[in-house]
Amino acid sequence: MIAIVDYGMGNVGSVKNALEFLGATARVSNNQNDLKQASHIILPGVGAFGDGIKNLKKRGLISVLTHEVFERKKPFLGICLGMQLLATVGEEGGTHSGLGWIPGTVRQFEIDKTKFRVPHMGWNDVSPKPEATLFTDISSRIFYFVHSFILVSEEKGSVSATCEYGEVFIASIEKGNIFGVQFHPEKSQKSGLKLLTNFLHLRA
Repeated sequence: MIAIVDYGMGNVGSVKNALEFLGATARVSNNQNDLKQASHIILPGVGAFGDGIKNLKKRGLISVLTHEVFERKKPFLGICLGMQLLATVGEEGGTHSGLGWIPGTVRQFEIDKTKFRVPHMGWNDVSPKPEATLFTDISSRIFYFVHSFILVSEEKGSVSATCEYGEVFIASIEKGNIFGVQFHPEKSQKSGLKLLTNFLHLRA
């Protein structure tokens, strides 16, 4: 069973639909027992960094997520805000502490906004590293983005793909069993479904 973390930050339904299309059993839940029983955990999200962390704390999910991911080594995928929450600090609406799984800061785009609209919304090319696990056998590296903030990692080795929109930014991270994507694979058609398939094939 794939656990999709429900913490009040949107787009859980589209992720569930994509996984079920691929034949996976997916459960949208904020129940700790579901996270403990799951083989894989996905943290999606749309919205503000501070609200995301607050909601995870309010539901008592941070400790169980940390245990399942770090101690039991379950494959974990953060999507959009879900990836950003892995950072040490987020600067959206003030300074907020993140999960701290990836050393780094989530900040606004530093781009010429007369030339580039924010949020960055729509299809864009992603440049993965050759060894990036999630991008195996994906021929078209064009994915769908909706975001105004980006993760700036202090841990360069965890960066598995980049994208360019006025500046080069992190499109995905990979650190052992921890994965994150800034784009929305569930909205990225064939390439996104293949990326999710690659994630589902991972084992603890």
